[in-house]
Amino acid sequence: MTRIGEDMRVIMQKDPAARSYAEIFFCYPGFHALLYYRLAHAAWNSRLYCLGRFVSHLGRVLTGIEIHPAAKIGRRLFIDHGMGCVVGETAEVGDDVTLYHGVTLGGVALTKRKRHPTVGNRVVVGAGAQVLGPIKVGDDALIGANAVVLTDVPAGATMVGVPGRQATVRTAPAGAAGEFAAYGTPAGGVRDPMLEGMAAEIQALRARIADLQERAALLPAEDGGADRFGARGEHG
Repeated sequence: MTRIGEDMRVIMQKDPAARSYAEIFFCYPGFHALLYYRLAHAAWNSRLYCLGRFVSHLGRVLTGIEIHPAAKIGRRLFIDHGMGCVVGETAEVGDDVTLYHGVTLGGVALTKRKRHPTVGNRVVVGAGAQVLGPIKVGDDALIGANAVVLTDVPAGATMVGVPGRQATVRTAPAGAAGEFAAYGTPAGGVRDPMLEGMAAEIQALRARIADLQERAALLPAEDGGADRFGARGEHG
C-alpha cells in the first residue's frame, strides 16, 4: 500500500490536470499499468513465467502500456498518458523517473543477455523517444521528445535529435523544485550545438556569396563582370 500511495502522490505533484486521488485511481492508465506490472513481476520472480506474461498482457490490453514482468522498476515511476509506452525485459528504471507516451526502452540484440537500457534516478524521457540497447542514462538526464538515443547519456545531460546528441548539461537536478522538465524539454529551451554550427555556417556562406556578387558587379563586363557573371549563371 505504501507503493500505491507514493505512485498516486507523485502523479498529483507532476500532473496539474490531476484533481483528486479518486480520479487517479480510476482514470490514470499509467497508474493502472504499474499495478499490473507489480502483480506480473511478483509472479515472474516466483518462476510463474506464463502467469507473469499473462498478467502483463492484460495490463497492455487495458492500458496501452507494455512493461515486461522481468523489468526492474524503481519507486515513484510516473507514466504520463502512456499509450504506446514499452519497457523491455532487461530494462532497469530508477526512482522518480517520468516516461511519456510512445517511449521505448528497447533492445537491439536478439541474444538472451542484458540488451535494454538502464535508466538512472529522476530521468525524464519525452514523448516518442527511443532509448535503445544496453546503455546507461545518468541521473537527472532529460531525453527530448522523439530523440533516438543509442549511446550512454551523462548525468544531467539533455539529449535531442536523431541520432540523440547532447544539447545541454544542467547543474540543478530534474526533480528539484521548479526544475521538472515536461516532455524532457527544459523551460528555457535547449541549445543544440550541431544546429547552431549549421546556422553559423549558413550565415558565413551567405556573407561569402554576397561578397562575391559585390566584387563581380565592380568588374567591367568584358573582363568577366556582372553581365558575364550573370550569363554564366544562366547557362550553368
